Amino acid sequence: MKSILTCIDGSVYAASTLDHSAWAAGRCGASVRVLHMLDPQRERAELVDISGAMSMDTGAAVMAELAALEEKKNRLARERGKVMLSHAAQRLKEAGIENVATVQEHGELVESVIAMERDAELVVLGKRGESADFAKMHLGSNLERVIRGSTRPVLVASREFHPIETFLVAYDAGVSIETALRFVTESPLLKGLTCRLIHVGHANDKVAGLLEEATATLVAAGFDATAECVTGHPEEAISAAVTRYRANLLVMGAYGHSRLRHLVIGSTTSALIRTCRIPVLMFR
Repeated sequence: MKSILTCIDGSVYAASTLDHSAWAAGRCGASVRVLHMLDPQRERAELVDISGAMSMDTGAAVMAELAALEEKKNRLARERGKVMLSHAAQRLKEAGIENVATVQEHGELVESVIAMERDAELVVLGKRGESADFAKMHLGSNLERVIRGSTRPVLVASREFHPIETFLVAYDAGVSIETALRFVTESPLLKGLTCRLIHVGHANDKVAGLLEEATATLVAAGFDATAECVTGHPEEAISAAVTRYRANLLVMGAYGHSRLRHLVIGSTTSALIRTCRIPVLMFR
């Protein structure tokens, strides 16, 4: 059975991430595996060897006390994670997902995702992690690394889940978006939903032909699909199309082509993920 690999932490996006995962699992008939990471960098206490600044007996006593505090903090972090995983499993089961597994790992998120994603239909995580700066709209650093490293589609959950009926494809004729279109036509995830394609750039015969071919492929797969070509800055044009079509999901490639050549994490892609209030389904 295919699975949805879901990554959670203590951020405000955790509940929405689980709701998006339940939606995806229900659409795909998949199980859900919920992953919580214990980050050794965040949980490591500042154990500094201060024995040289005081007597040997006093320094050893202080170091022993600091080590005990570190162990207590790590134990509490593990227990907190287990509570989050328990609540996550309960939320998913209440949403109708019976096959739920929970995993707690110690180390780096990207390494664990890559190791666990082999049987996953997609990876789901929130756009901002527990330590993200919300005031500056920073993306979670783990999100950027997962998108770069994962070989599976990555569904970036918005802050709240809303029913998904229409999705917008940011079409640029690049390799990533062709991968996305294959996934859309072959996976049950988006079957039966309305699809709108948008290409940002000056129209020409080649672009028109590619858009027509992509639209025909989607229509043949049973989608209500239409396409348009618009000019302007990619971020602004795509955001406007999201509003115009009342899209509930944005599908795009992490690596662009043509005018969208810079759709790599750190430029237009990260800007769209930051500013769009809808989930984004990313493809390498």
